[in-house]
Amino acid sequence: MGPILNVANADKLDIRIISLLRKDARQSFRDMADRLSVSEGTVYNRVAKLKREGILRGFVADIDWGLLGYDLCAIIGIKAAGGKLSQVEESFAMQPNVSAVYDVTGEYDAIVIAKFRDRRELNSLVKKMTAADSVERTYTMVVLNVIKEEQGVMIDIQDDNTT
Repeated sequence: MGPILNVANADKLDIRIISLLRKDARQSFRDMADRLSVSEGTVYNRVAKLKREGILRGFVADIDWGLLGYDLCAIIGIKAAGGKLSQVEESFAMQPNVSAVYDVTGEYDAIVIAKFRDRRELNSLVKKMTAADSVERTYTMVVLNVIKEEQGVMIDIQDDNTT
């Protein structure tokens, strides 16, 4: 069991709904209502509330990109010129191969995670990055083996009243 997250804006039912959605976001509100012993309308209203509050930001498909030909994953560190970090991050976040952009501490200002079909595509993005006036340097690492890759994390969620 992983670490426990206390969610201030969610009660026990919200947390149980989130847990069910994490396991299968495609299940119907009716199926969730049956599992939770509440009405379908209650589940619908709770999911709508969780979306409004920004707790649920969307529902994503878990895709094996390798099976679609995107076998090459790169982690790219970017050092940005003073005051230009936001512009750099926004610019590269818009690139179609990029799946994540992180503002980080340490030697680099940002980390970009991207997937490619081949080295040519990777080379093209890295050259685009290094050619940008706002980028001082990049550092590219190619992933050799994927040990774990999931959307989100598997944290046990509890509300304040259950601890």
